[in-house]
Amino acid sequence: MRANFIFSEVWIGLRRNLTMTIAVIITVAVGMAMLGVGLLINTQVGMMKTFWYDKVEISVFLCSKDSAMPACKGKGATPAQVETLKGEIQGIQGVKDVIFENQAEAYKNFQQSFGSNQALVQAARAEDMPESFRVKLHDPDNYQPVIQALTGKTGVAQVINHKDLIGKFFEMLDTLRWAAVIVAIVLVLAAALLIGNTVRLSAYNRRRETGIMRLVGASNLYIQLPFVMEGVIAGLVGGVVAAVMLIVTKVFIFESLTKYLGSSTALGWDSVASVISATMAIGVFICVLASFVTLRRYLRV
Repeated sequence: MRANFIFSEVWIGLRRNLTMTIAVIITVAVGMAMLGVGLLINTQVGMMKTFWYDKVEISVFLCSKDSAMPACKGKGATPAQVETLKGEIQGIQGVKDVIFENQAEAYKNFQQSFGSNQALVQAARAEDMPESFRVKLHDPDNYQPVIQALTGKTGVAQVINHKDLIGKFFEMLDTLRWAAVIVAIVLVLAAALLIGNTVRLSAYNRRRETGIMRLVGASNLYIQLPFVMEGVIAGLVGGVVAAVMLIVTKVFIFESLTKYLGSSTALGWDSVASVISATMAIGVFICVLASFVTLRRYLRV
């Protein structure tokens, strides 16, 4: 098999169908980039769930004077009620640890959490912060008995499960992930159709050459290889473009999320490299498969 002949045929095919080839590259690039974003989001969500679900707590906010919460009836929790409530919480089955947070500590945590918003920090005072118990559970998924036992207790203004709060955020991320994957699948199918149409046009334009090759006894592989290589090249170029798009996404989107989510849940470059490798392999495979199927249908070698 003469390599120079194969490469010359590939070059002729790419040149004759340049517009279609560019369309294939763009479609593959966008499709693989969307698929890669979906995989990156999936990895990020998994890391965040592992990190945050281990830190899930139940916050039991206590009544303060002139509280607007209906359960408080305008009365604050007395020191005796606070001590009694702490003992009751510690006695609930499934509770691992109980930490009391007074107004000064709550204000300090508030300043750390909203330090970027100085106007909000300056407007708040320590007296505005509610006292609370932070309840750590042995099993964060078994929180309902604890909430039911504490809801309506004297001196309790509100009981909040942190898992419910971050669960909504994770649901949004899951929706975004599946949306990216669905769009990627649609674009991949579009790329496969474009590749098949490009190969078909290329085979039709070179039907005379392939007919002569069949007459002189050329093998099926020898005739098919130039067309398949055209698909491989389009897939590789599209994969490289998708890789650049994923790197830009990592730098400008996922790195920005790290500022708000913490470095412990930062998406590493090893994960990005794995996703890029996977998307490039998928892109090339789809191009080769579409080329091969189209050739069997239309070239009839």
